[in-house]
Amino acid sequence: QGRLKESTQLGAELIGDSSAEADAEIIAMAVECMKKAGLLEFQISIGHAGFLRGLMEEAGMDEEQEETLRELIANKNFFGVQEWIEPLGIAEPLKSLFGLLGDFYDSPDEFSQALQYAKGYESIQGPLRYLEALHGILKNYEVEPFVSYELGALSDYHYYTGIIFSGYTFGTGEPILKGGRYDKLLKYFGKDSPAIGFAIASDQLLAALSRQKTCPDGGEEYELVVYQGARQKEAIQKARQMRREGRNVQLQKMDGAKGKEEYQEYAKQHGFAKITWFDGE
Repeated sequence: QGRLKESTQLGAELIGDSSAEADAEIIAMAVECMKKAGLLEFQISIGHAGFLRGLMEEAGMDEEQEETLRELIANKNFFGVQEWIEPLGIAEPLKSLFGLLGDFYDSPDEFSQALQYAKGYESIQGPLRYLEALHGILKNYEVEPFVSYELGALSDYHYYTGIIFSGYTFGTGEPILKGGRYDKLLKYFGKDSPAIGFAIASDQLLAALSRQKTCPDGGEEYELVVYQGARQKEAIQKARQMRREGRNVQLQKMDGAKGKEEYQEYAKQHGFAKITWFDGE
């Protein structure tokens, strides 16, 4: 489908703590990672897997209906959601909650309407109250400008048991960060323990930084050592000495079919500040 079959990710995982404090710590870390990478404008959208799960359970949906609903939400077809649930005979407060799935909130302080509709449905109220508590902790990290809340948050992975979050910025068509809580997953890998984590999609992050022209300057110079086979020992010894001095060095053996000009062009394209030659001259 025109997408890479390979991806590179980096991230973090906090194991052994199921508290809201642990969730806040991980989200704050995600925000700091985005800032440290060089992004100036981004948003982490937070939801709770239990909200949609509770809503579907209270509506009495079967597995096939749940799958249809998930597909509509994944496609952001919230008008389709409203049309699809209309003939199902669902209670009016639940219908109203389904109507909120496409809404975004700057803070759970704006959940009053949702909480009103959820009266008497503890499985729905619980996740909303949890997000309120989480936001209170996030205020201590001073990350409110970078977080928002989405009641219709959804993931392709059904193992999430608590919060779900995704990071977005402009310059890329997909989330650059995804994460959530998965308290029942690790037992399948030999450790029955709660956990929360996130992963940053490196390709999407780099694409966004490039398009936003905010790629940070590494502040370091890189040097290239190019050598012919006969002078391999000298080149290696020189590179080792340079590295001991704290210099960043790449060693490259010369290809007999290539001239100096091609190595100079390679160095230019890849940002090497200097070339040291061991070519017999």
